[in-house]
Amino acid sequence: MNAMKLGWFSELNSELWPGVALSLEVEEVLHSERSSFQDILVVKTLTHGKALMLDGVIQCTEKDEMSYHEMISYLPLCSHPKPQNVLIVGGGDGGVAREVAKHPDVERVTLVDIDDRVIEVCKQYLPRLSLGLNNPYVNIIVGDGFEFLNHHQGEFDVIITDSSDPIGPAENLFKHAYYQLLKSALKPGGIIASQAGTAWANLDQVCSTFQHCKAVFPVATYAVTSVPTYPTGQIGFVLGSLTEQTNFAEPMKIFSGKDLDRMSLMYYNDKVHRAAFALPRFVEKALNNA
Repeated sequence: MNAMKLGWFSELNSELWPGVALSLEVEEVLHSERSSFQDILVVKTLTHGKALMLDGVIQCTEKDEMSYHEMISYLPLCSHPKPQNVLIVGGGDGGVAREVAKHPDVERVTLVDIDDRVIEVCKQYLPRLSLGLNNPYVNIIVGDGFEFLNHHQGEFDVIITDSSDPIGPAENLFKHAYYQLLKSALKPGGIIASQAGTAWANLDQVCSTFQHCKAVFPVATYAVTSVPTYPTGQIGFVLGSLTEQTNFAEPMKIFSGKDLDRMSLMYYNDKVHRAAFALPRFVEKALNNA
């Protein structure tokens, strides 16, 4: 891996955030391979525990992964009146599946990821994440999410797209046709959430993804969470609902402190939920014009 120099991992130059890269000091390289789709790297870092990188870009570290996985899961789940059947597109590391399966209303989880090697590597080296992959409520399918949606109409209450960035294997998950497929795979009143990038580094991409969602769903919005090891320290999600009355900024399901402890939630609560939709003016303006 040419991202490894003198005991440090640095993200490879990306067209999405040119001139910006995070570096992590590495104690040990645990695994490195080229799958049929991407480079997979797992390292043990000095300060952030184990970390997963795909194609030279940090996907998650043990220290801060909870803010991403909890938020992309509970923002949509707590905005739906009864999310019983949930689909996860991507998410081969297992983090979203781990969180979704905790929700008391969820009865069935289907995870579709194109790269079986990510699934197997995470099971071996990232057990805190891959808890979700071993949950009996979670059905894992290795395949293309785009094709899966083509063959499953009107089945899901909530669909969460936990993808890598819009280059490489995940490119099709950021296009208008994908959002049309998401809509057709939902039950009446269904909700979607998708990783949508950071406004600080790629505002055009955020607006483009939001525009695709808004063109398909009666209600669409954008929310953010803090992830220190992601570019600019922040990542966002687009959310869409088939119900015009949906108010994403006000959760329908509010967990007590005991509930949050029982579910081992470390980042999400109803206050953080509401705050995720409070956006800087420059982001609001850009999205209003999208």
